[in-house]
Amino acid sequence: MDVMPLLLLVAGSAAIAAAARRTPVPAPLLLVAVGLVVSYVPGVPDYTLDPHIVLPLLLPPLLYTAATDSSYLDLRAQLRPVALLSVGYVLFATFAVGWALYLLVPDLPLTAALVFGAVVAPPDAVAATAVARRVGLPSRITTILQGESLFNDATAITAFKVALAAAVGEGATWAGGVAEFLIAAIGGVGVGLVLMAPIHWLRTHVKDALPQNTLSLLIPFVAYAAAEQVHASGVLAVVVVALYLGHRAWEVDFATRLQEDAVWKMVAFVLESAVFALIGLQLPVVLRGLGEYEGADAAWYALAVFLVVVAARFVWVYPATLLPRVFSAKIREREANETWKGPFVVGWAGMRGVVSLAIAFSIPLTLHDGGEPFPQRNLILFLTFTTVIGTLVVQGLTLPPLIRLLQFPARDTRAETLAEANAQAQASRAAERRLDELLSDERNALPAPLVDRLRAVVERRRNAVWERLGQVNPVTGETVDDTYRRLSREVISAEREVFVRLRDGRYIDDEMLRTLLRRLDLEEAAAYREAG
Repeated sequence: MDVMPLLLLVAGSAAIAAAARRTPVPAPLLLVAVGLVVSYVPGVPDYTLDPHIVLPLLLPPLLYTAATDSSYLDLRAQLRPVALLSVGYVLFATFAVGWALYLLVPDLPLTAALVFGAVVAPPDAVAATAVARRVGLPSRITTILQGESLFNDATAITAFKVALAAAVGEGATWAGGVAEFLIAAIGGVGVGLVLMAPIHWLRTHVKDALPQNTLSLLIPFVAYAAAEQVHASGVLAVVVVALYLGHRAWEVDFATRLQEDAVWKMVAFVLESAVFALIGLQLPVVLRGLGEYEGADAAWYALAVFLVVVAARFVWVYPATLLPRVFSAKIREREANETWKGPFVVGWAGMRGVVSLAIAFSIPLTLHDGGEPFPQRNLILFLTFTTVIGTLVVQGLTLPPLIRLLQFPARDTRAETLAEANAQAQASRAAERRLDELLSDERNALPAPLVDRLRAVVERRRNAVWERLGQVNPVTGETVDDTYRRLSREVISAEREVFVRLRDGRYIDDEMLRTLLRRLDLEEAAAYREAG
């Protein structure tokens, strides 16, 4: 097996994503653009998206890391708009886009058109989260987009299976489709509910951080595979487990949390980078199979479908936002400051991604009855590709300036810092009371300098947040917070240089050097977090 193409993909996409951090262009867009260009460089191998790899191997970890970073409480508070988008909108888009394609393309069966509608219905989890992080959306809109992107894949995949069964002549009915959707949804949630408590129990009882992180890497695959084994939604199972574990992460050992955070950030960075690069690299594969639709017809279909996809989202979003407010006084009271701006951004933030392409590539080449070719399969692949590229480029590039133009209220950082300071003050008082209780027991007797050090640590944590509200240094322009961090690093750096010099002079060996450096690393991390 030649691993060089895989290594080139991972290394190249990671390098481009790292470079994107120094530009105003979101990494997903730059990766797609470079992928499009590189796909025609001589000697670059063909990278064909295999749905048997993307769906069970790439989608679960991407969903898991997005869900663990989400807030269960915030998602619960926004359950209505999230459900209307992740279920209602996906089904609406499936029919709206499918019907439009049925009217556009001569001789295309409605069932095949609905297959395409299900393919392009779900906005992409990774794209929505990546762009939302960059542009600084209000927290409520960000929560809605994240929640939608976590759950909509389950709706789209189920709708795709039902439409595909009808297209290939397996006798699918409306009642059967609804039943399959309910079974997949309820089953996926059920599998997640069954797995989450035992997995959390393991996480709290395995104290070694290395086995813990190994378990963490396996969780999304186990949840996905277990649900798919019983014909339930693997997507929902992964999201349910991840939301629960993220909500209860404070119960896990601190060393595990530190390592797990670093491990999953790396995994997400590598997978997200490779996924968006793969989207761009699909262009030659898609164009080679286009056949009779090359030229003006294909371009017209692509533009028309893109416009329908964009318009259908607005057609759904505004009624779904405004009608509940018309019929419910409680919603009007709870969402008193709702304006047209929020729904407009939600409507425009409908970027499609790798899941749509992976589902499209899973369309069979032939129908089951008679082995006839699947109707216009190559055209469906092409239109899926152009819709993904079009939404990523057009909507992804224009979303940041659009948000700046709409001038959403800026986050009140002072109020957030005050809330953080008050929370830290309450925690510090509890810590001081507990320390007094412990020190009153003679079994916990400590020399006075060590007692003072414990009290100083608690006091430093309490004061650090309040100091962030202070004035800047008139000479350096630094806050007290910045100065503390800089001086801590300088002092620790001086110690680190001495340890290395002692190792080089053979006064200590490398094993002792690693021990001493790790201790300094932890102290530097603590100083950074205290100041930050």
